[in-house]
Amino acid sequence: MLIPRQKSILELARQVGRVTVEDLAARFEVTPQTIRKDLNDLCDKRLLTRVHGGAILSSGVQNVGYDARRMMAMEAKAAIGQATAALIPDSASLFINIGTTTEAVARAMLQHDGLMVITNNLNVASLMRGYSQIEVVIAGGVVRHADGGIVGEAAVDFIRQFKVDFAVIGVSAIDADGALLDFDYREVRVAQAIISNARHVILVSDATKFERSAPVRIGHLSQVQTFVTDVCRPAAIRRICAEANVRLIETGDPAATT
Repeated sequence: MLIPRQKSILELARQVGRVTVEDLAARFEVTPQTIRKDLNDLCDKRLLTRVHGGAILSSGVQNVGYDARRMMAMEAKAAIGQATAALIPDSASLFINIGTTTEAVARAMLQHDGLMVITNNLNVASLMRGYSQIEVVIAGGVVRHADGGIVGEAAVDFIRQFKVDFAVIGVSAIDADGALLDFDYREVRVAQAIISNARHVILVSDATKFERSAPVRIGHLSQVQTFVTDVCRPAAIRRICAEANVRLIETGDPAATT
């Protein structure tokens, strides 16, 4: 049985995807120790999963809703977007796939000139379509109602027609062994085609993806050339980047976020 406060915490986590000890203590006017006990109880029941500073919905088979994902780590995603945009020159061709972090990259690139952007993300297409200096090409396929992502074999076949300078990809989770994971196998097929048809692959992901799980394997961290995140705490991930010659860019201050 859950006490009323724990029920409220669980409902809040369902709405926003991630809850923090600090915010919950202020919201319910209790001590952080009380909130930590609540979170531990909810995690013991496998309703939530503990992460640094709080908890997330405990689900390895179903993604958090789009609106909740968009609100998670907003500042980190904006900084990742700016850092990634700085890596891509004017007059480049690129893929941008599905994800709220890739959308932050698109938002940061609106002042670029002469871009050709191929995307299976309707949100990216809508964001960039009003800028005449950017040519937007949309993949065909099945549109997911949840987030405007275009998936399926038609999208895969469409992507395979191109060979671009850069690919900006997001993932739902990064395993400790470097596996890049997602929830929808149809989306994974598109992401794999994107990786195979880009000269330089940039993975963009905030640190919460190290704390999550998903059931479908996209590929491995060693397959990308650049990894942009806010902070990379796992030593195993740092080691993979070093061994595979993956450039690791951290936009946050690790000392300030530990």
